[in-house]
Amino acid sequence: MEMRKVNKSLELTQEESESVSQLVIPAKGYGESSFYEAFALRGIRLDRVEPGVLVVCSFKVPPRLADRGGNLANGAIANLIDIVGAAVAYVPGHPLNVSVDISISYISTAKLHDELEITSRMLGRVGGCSGTIVILRNKTTGEIIAEGRHSLFRSHVGLIPKL
Repeated sequence: MEMRKVNKSLELTQEESESVSQLVIPAKGYGESSFYEAFALRGIRLDRVEPGVLVVCSFKVPPRLADRGGNLANGAIANLIDIVGAAVAYVPGHPLNVSVDISISYISTAKLHDELEITSRMLGRVGGCSGTIVILRNKTTGEIIAEGRHSLFRSHVGLIPKL
């Protein structure tokens, strides 16, 4: 009985459904940032890169990514782990990697306006499979906010059978 009430409260009205179906989202042109990039990644700074080995970034927790308690939202942490983990595995001139598994340990919280250091290290690569570890740390206190292990896959062009 309770589940029916929950499902009913989540249903869209006909007007809401029509409104959503009329949304037009323009295609992103080369060099233009998407809504996602502007919302989730704006403010991230690249501090150090050792291609295929290490990526270190800085990020100040903005209000748009804070939850009701004033902490960096868990979804934003997962997003940062996904993006910075994929950055260290990226190989120029090859297809982009696809995340196949992410395991995150949420250890502490980051508050609004905290300065974070995000470090991604390559754990290894076999063929098209890569593994990375990403650590989010409070720059001031050194406290670890989260640790993520990230598995990625990149297909080898020419090895994919044509249908």
